[in-house]
Amino acid sequence: MTAPAEPAVAVDAGSRFLRVAWVDADGTPRLVDLPGAVPGEGLPTPAGVRGDRDAALGVAYAAYRDHCGTPGRLVLVVPHGEQARSAPDFGGPPSRLIGAPHAVLALLRHAGGPPVTPLLVCDLGAAGIDIAGCALVGGTVTVSRVTRHGPRPGGYGAAFDRAVLDGAGLAVDDPDVLRRLDLARAESTRRTEVALDRMTARPDLAERTADTVVHEVAGREITAGVVHRALARLTDGLDRALADARTGPDRTPVVAVGGAARSGTVVRHLADRLGPALPLPEGTDPALAAVLGAALVAADRVDAADRYPHAVAVGVHRTVHGRPQDGELLISPPGTLVPGGATVFAETDGERVRFGTATAPGSGARAVRLLVRGSGAETGVPAAVVTVPAVAEERFHVGMRVTAEGAAHLVLQPLGRSGAHPPGAGLPPEEFPLGVLPVDVLPGSGPGQPFSQPPPGG
Repeated sequence: MTAPAEPAVAVDAGSRFLRVAWVDADGTPRLVDLPGAVPGEGLPTPAGVRGDRDAALGVAYAAYRDHCGTPGRLVLVVPHGEQARSAPDFGGPPSRLIGAPHAVLALLRHAGGPPVTPLLVCDLGAAGIDIAGCALVGGTVTVSRVTRHGPRPGGYGAAFDRAVLDGAGLAVDDPDVLRRLDLARAESTRRTEVALDRMTARPDLAERTADTVVHEVAGREITAGVVHRALARLTDGLDRALADARTGPDRTPVVAVGGAARSGTVVRHLADRLGPALPLPEGTDPALAAVLGAALVAADRVDAADRYPHAVAVGVHRTVHGRPQDGELLISPPGTLVPGGATVFAETDGERVRFGTATAPGSGARAVRLLVRGSGAETGVPAAVVTVPAVAEERFHVGMRVTAEGAAHLVLQPLGRSGAHPPGAGLPPEEFPLGVLPVDVLPGSGPGQPFSQPPPGG
């Protein structure tokens, strides 16, 4: 494997394996071969960090740094909904968080353009099942709903292992037996799949095929029938997750990833309910889809499409040295608005800027101009106009948020009369829907009327 000239790496922390990936010099995303890693899987997750994602990510990053040095860029895969939080600091380059559905779709988009939309990303992992409803809206991949389902403790992986070992008459909690089961399973994956396929394709021979030995653990034979019965734990859970996700009979296209998506039995079970899964890029291991997609994002081979790409501003009136001036004030820099994330407020020098909606009492409603500024542009172009009430002497913090469905909202957080109250002191914010923000930023017209910004210190 040829290491990239400027390593940009992605890290994914599962309940069983920690995976670190980069993009080779030939442009192919691959796992980094680290000391102690299981080929094709990654580093076994230490028992002490299971259930603590940031700690597990830190262990994987430390293993990479100790073997390969400090990377130039770092992307961390997290469950959807966590990508808007602050990234952990591991003492290396600033890290970026990317939700698992966005990482998977980045892999697909890099291989052949935007996938069909809407679609479901079905992550069949050892910890549980995540089903994310995704759509391409306004240049970003929005995730409108996520259904999670997994037994406790240990998730489906642990439940499957216990069922297999119990069916073979082995101790279900012996770490050495569990390690041997992992090794035996890895060596006999093809044999197991052939036997399970035969049981499904020839029900008349299922009973005979169930006695086929697929591997041996600690001197005990594991048969296809034992594995098939254990898989029912996962397929039953998948049915419950699909029911919770309310997928209905519309056969929404689905992408199947995660370790259990290696199983033809599980994938066929999913196809019976939603139709055949969309194919991953040729040769892609579904268990590695998220970390390989995140590696492409880290290497700038594809945009994650999880944030609005342009800056958003509002037109403002200011009084400077007694003279009125028109201008624009930045609310959100490029790449800061995350669908479903927190509101981003306009700031100057780290402090939220105060606005007013009228310069004098009784001025009535005011049309406010929203501006979008593309990369490298000095000024924004009009994107929308929203009418807001004008309240004499009222002051606001002004912000933007994007819903999980991709719709932008202008947010006014009152400060109280003349700014006497701190933000959020019993004063609810007002929101004004704007629809989907534009992606193709072109010159436009229709300036509208800006906010009135108090003079500095006013």
